[in-house]
Amino acid sequence: MPRLFALALTTTLLFGSGCTTHADRLQDIRSAYNTGNVSAAKTKIDTAIAKSSREADVLKLDRAMVLLSEGNPREAETTLREIRDRFEAKEGKDLAEGALSMLTDDQQLAYAGEDYEKVMIRVMLALSNLLGDGSDATAYALQVNQKQQQIIEKSKSTDNEGKNLKANYKFVPSGAYLRAALREETHTNYDDVTRSLEQVAKWQPDFAPIKQDLERAKNGHHSQRGNGVVYVFTLVGRGPYKEERSEIVSTVAMLIADRILSATGKQSLPPTIAPIKIPRVVRPINQIASVTVSADGKAAGRTETITDIGQMATEQCEALMPETLARAVVRRVVKKGVIYGAKELVGSDQTQISSLALNVVGVAWEATESADTRCWGLLPDKIQVLRLELPAGEHTVALQPQGKNGTAMGPAETIRVQVRDGRNTYVMGNFPDAKLVGRLSTNGTGK
Repeated sequence: MPRLFALALTTTLLFGSGCTTHADRLQDIRSAYNTGNVSAAKTKIDTAIAKSSREADVLKLDRAMVLLSEGNPREAETTLREIRDRFEAKEGKDLAEGALSMLTDDQQLAYAGEDYEKVMIRVMLALSNLLGDGSDATAYALQVNQKQQQIIEKSKSTDNEGKNLKANYKFVPSGAYLRAALREETHTNYDDVTRSLEQVAKWQPDFAPIKQDLERAKNGHHSQRGNGVVYVFTLVGRGPYKEERSEIVSTVAMLIADRILSATGKQSLPPTIAPIKIPRVVRPINQIASVTVSADGKAAGRTETITDIGQMATEQCEALMPETLARAVVRRVVKKGVIYGAKELVGSDQTQISSLALNVVGVAWEATESADTRCWGLLPDKIQVLRLELPAGEHTVALQPQGKNGTAMGPAETIRVQVRDGRNTYVMGNFPDAKLVGRLSTNGTGK
């Protein structure tokens, strides 16, 4: 038995002995991407995928963002759909992996995506499809709301009173907004359009264009005869990511538990020196506020936020923090229990060298823990949109990032779009900072 224990402990120490986390590897990828070097970002992502199977899914999500920025929405959609299905299959976590994570850390679990990531996959699927043939965009838009509802209703995350930790999740209005835009283009069923826009008004009350959108829908009006509509979607700001943080409060609590258990039992438990490590969502400070849009040299307006991804990720992280901390505490107790059992097995007491040696092993074991910082690291901070009505025909649309003080931050980027009578055209640009990343994309090619 002692040999088996030693073998098991050695194995878990090896599993947890990595010095770097996903957050460390993500830094270079984010730096390349956010400064516009999409080729370097893609190379770094592909290299990381080849090295780490446990991080492959989130890295593929990042690759999809690169593809979308490059103007390759079809391949981006294929990748997003693959990961959507893989996350769905992983939602029932493997029990063996769960047990192993108690002996190491949550990095050993198959990553099934954070709740906000699962929702955003469906949003990005809809946008990617709209930049292609748009045949599945309505289905993807519906999935956004369906997934949000499912996440809340099927949640097993509860507090100490049994209350659902996800009950107060805020709904993302992107799905409802896209569904309204697609239904409005049919020039029928304006009641459906109105219902979807009412959801947008409820979930994103500060979305400035919503009053005008609702008025138009209630009047059964898509556009003037001879005109079409251009939806300009922008991915604005550097998005959220995870970092490892040390939880001091829980560490103090464990020290108290150590003293109590050591005082009441005949064995000493290994002292808690290594702090409890947990993942925290970090939201970068962004200078870009919106994107101004002009058509054929005339100002058309600026984009408004339809989904605040940074806020959603931060709020969901905080909502689930009791569960995250609980897992960390349980993991620490399990490890202490193993050390305690080993002492009982070898018959050591608090004064023996074997007991001191096991204490050292216990401290080292706890120190190997790392927080699970896997995440979709190339999401924007916000998704914004501007709807503008233009005469049918070819137009030059220009996008220019705008700072919080209302001044231009970088150069204007232009794209030629073909507007069709009574139809929608879609344009997308990615502005994590003052410079466009990749290129502007549209389903209206101007041909």
